[in-house]
Amino acid sequence: MQKGAWHNASPVGLILVLSAPSGAGKTSILSKILKLHPEISFSVSATTRPPRENERDGFDYHFINDRQFDEYLLNDSFIEWAEVHGNRYGTLKNEISHVVESGGTIILDTDTVGAFNIKKFFADAVLIFIAPPSPDILVDRLKKRNTETEQRVEQRLAAAPVEISRMAGYDYIVINDDLDAAVAQVETIIKAENLKSERIIPSLTKWRKYLDR
Repeated sequence: MQKGAWHNASPVGLILVLSAPSGAGKTSILSKILKLHPEISFSVSATTRPPRENERDGFDYHFINDRQFDEYLLNDSFIEWAEVHGNRYGTLKNEISHVVESGGTIILDTDTVGAFNIKKFFADAVLIFIAPPSPDILVDRLKKRNTETEQRVEQRLAAAPVEISRMAGYDYIVINDDLDAAVAQVETIIKAENLKSERIIPSLTKWRKYLDR
């Protein structure tokens, strides 16, 4: 490497985007990853849907009304947003920028449309699709959740084939047949991505000084 090649290198953050059809277990995987790795940040999205039991405002989502969501849109506060099952969700720019600029790792939870939009905005974002082992298991998980009306369950089941058909566009696919095994696979992906040269080189301050002499 020629002298001075690393002179302008700066920390490069890792953006991970998790998507899945409802009932695939994405939330359980995400919860375990964040508990095991407190150094990883979570991008809290804004949504107009009401909170479910045990969900906390500002932690699981920023729960806002339609008027507030419209204000965010007017202020160009979202990287992407979409309407899903009658509710609006948006990824806030300020949730990501400070983590990326400091070289940290952040996880986003979005649908497939949102994931591809984020990839357009951040070309280095890593897309991970969480898939259920089979359609029958997905139906069973949704019906056992008891957090949705029957109409909501039917809406989510109808959307699942469309979402699953898009998983070929993701960087990684994790089959959630066993929760602990799926969590381990996501951890492996994170480790592998953090070992890529574009993320390692900016942090090698001593070597950069040595080679830039």
